[in-house]
Amino acid sequence: MKLIIAEKPDQGLAFVSQFTNRKRDGYLEVDANELFPNGAYCTWAIGHLAQLCEPAYYDAAWKKWSLAVLPMIPDRFQYEVSKATAKQFHIVKRLLKSREVTEIIHAGDAGREGELIIRNVIHLSGVRKPMKRLWISSLTKKAIYEGFQHLLDESETRQKYYEAYTRACADWLVGMNASRVYSILLKQKGMNAVFSAGRVQTPTLALIVKRENEIEHFHSEPFWEVLAAFDINGKTYEGQWEKDKNSRLKDPEIANKIAAFCDQKPAEVKEVNTERKVYQPPLLFNLSALQATANKAFAFSPKKTLDVLQALYQKGIVSYPRSDSNYVTKGEAATFPGVLKKLSSFEAYQPFFPTAKQTISSNKRYVDDKKVQEHYAIIPTEQVTDPNKLSNDEKKIYDLVVKRLIAAHYDAAIFDYTTITTVVDGRAMFLSKGKQLIQEGWRKVIFPEEKEEDVLLPIVREGEQGNVSDVKVKEGKTQPPKRYTEGQLITLMKTAGKYLDNEALEKVLKKVEGLGTEATRAGIITMLKDRGYIEVKKNQVYATDKGRVLIEAIGENILASPEMTAKWEQRLAEIGEGKAVPAAFMEQTKKLTAKIVQNAMEMAPTWDFTGMHVEEENKKNSPYSKGKAVGKCPLCEGNVIDKGKLYGCDNYTKTNCSFTIAKKILGKNITQANIKKLLKTGETNTIKGFKKGEKVFDAKLIWQNGKIHFH
Repeated sequence: MKLIIAEKPDQGLAFVSQFTNRKRDGYLEVDANELFPNGAYCTWAIGHLAQLCEPAYYDAAWKKWSLAVLPMIPDRFQYEVSKATAKQFHIVKRLLKSREVTEIIHAGDAGREGELIIRNVIHLSGVRKPMKRLWISSLTKKAIYEGFQHLLDESETRQKYYEAYTRACADWLVGMNASRVYSILLKQKGMNAVFSAGRVQTPTLALIVKRENEIEHFHSEPFWEVLAAFDINGKTYEGQWEKDKNSRLKDPEIANKIAAFCDQKPAEVKEVNTERKVYQPPLLFNLSALQATANKAFAFSPKKTLDVLQALYQKGIVSYPRSDSNYVTKGEAATFPGVLKKLSSFEAYQPFFPTAKQTISSNKRYVDDKKVQEHYAIIPTEQVTDPNKLSNDEKKIYDLVVKRLIAAHYDAAIFDYTTITTVVDGRAMFLSKGKQLIQEGWRKVIFPEEKEEDVLLPIVREGEQGNVSDVKVKEGKTQPPKRYTEGQLITLMKTAGKYLDNEALEKVLKKVEGLGTEATRAGIITMLKDRGYIEVKKNQVYATDKGRVLIEAIGENILASPEMTAKWEQRLAEIGEGKAVPAAFMEQTKKLTAKIVQNAMEMAPTWDFTGMHVEEENKKNSPYSKGKAVGKCPLCEGNVIDKGKLYGCDNYTKTNCSFTIAKKILGKNITQANIKKLLKTGETNTIKGFKKGEKVFDAKLIWQNGKIHFH
């Protein structure tokens, strides 16, 4: 008999739902069928059942936070089963040890973390049995069936485990030591808070603090521009004065003199340039691009987008969510005509059919087997769904994914950009710019309600003459750099600090790797929020004093360097490809850890945090350490704990479990007593005084279909 080990309960159910099965405590028993002639068991890990041991496990002296014991570098890293997941671990272990089980099917997510999660459980159980790997990119019944038909040998994905394990150990070394050294030293400076630092989170925070400092130190300066209206043989248009490619004047007197000089003067068209630009349809989505797009369109946080996308994946209607690829294989492209035909039957998409192209199978902009490594782009699966049957958030994300695929089957969008250079009285030069949409193409699909406003210029010829009919001086002020949105932050992390609002340019920086991975970036941003380093207001990211204190303390230390962290990510990826040795990387990380500790101790005497204030924290109620448990998580059976500003699942850092409940909802504080009742019975007591706009009402909170509702 075979034992299938999935990463999560609902994933396990999806794997065997097409076969007759019976639910048991912590696993499913599958009857004999054509794929499993002897039947099978299917169990799951609830995300990370095991975690790297705490410092005190390796050395009792490491339990106390002291500079004297730093750096803490274990001889050999060990995993342990957490108390919250011990029950499920023992169920999995018992099944692994069962004499009935002769082969293991590793069915974790097809990625690095999935590889680590399942292998850790097997290693801790002490079982060594033949193992195969299920590696699929969607949860449709067809994909699951074919995946079980074509299982990989476990050796084909083993390097991914080495990469993930090395990543986890490196993060432990840097995170544990950096957090302790900076927390201890900053406490000596009166900052009574726990300062968490890490290999990815700290350089990300440094980028945000850098922008915060740029805004704070920005001095706005006034400038003046001269605008003129022209009448050239009855054809009118406007232009802006420019000299040496600069249109801004710092002296209002000069601006007024230029305006006075030009008033009612003769004007001549010196040059007319029209440039036609062709814009190909956008690339198919990878996770970063989808997160950035959803943030711009709906102000969704990256974590929310990933959570919604994960839900769509679990329903089998989109492909694997944590993909970093914009390409699909020829095999996937062959399914597109069928997918599009199904989509065309839904009212929401009927206006976009027929598409300009019936297939894109030979278009290397989208289809390239060589550029698909672990996963292909995020696309709708053959299990097409009417978007109106989804929840509002799911509909929005599904719609984005669907429209990207439809747009890929459209022609390019074409614009003409025209520049007229007009000279006044033979001396003053003015530029006039306009554009015209020549072919709508794919914009019909992506921007159906955002029609381009053409800035049309009249047709004039070089040498035509007329006069200035009006002239004015316009005052303006230089503006500080804009704060990043959460979506821009995702792109910033991907490009290792080089913010580019252009998906196509990601390919140029592909080798840079960036900060974190597709799977971890949303979690890093959420972590920075939970730890009080950043705040997000109206989708704008602000650095708090706590975040600024930490980055000020770190200074030019390598820990805050985006470029260096990007290189680490690249080396880790090479380990996953079998091109680099984990042991060599870990030796470098140990040296780096010692240097981080040494640098902090050397720099501490020079720190000056005048004007910055960090509130004292109670460690037990710290937003990133385990507080009081208030009940069991309805999503994954973990513990829901008090995290300070909210109640959340303590499995978040291990499994990305998304369960959270705000402590304040519509103006009412939600007490621990009510949360405990909600988690135990599915509903709270009646809470009086909710306020929504002008409306005040009383209601119970109920947990239903994975969401909080009023009742």
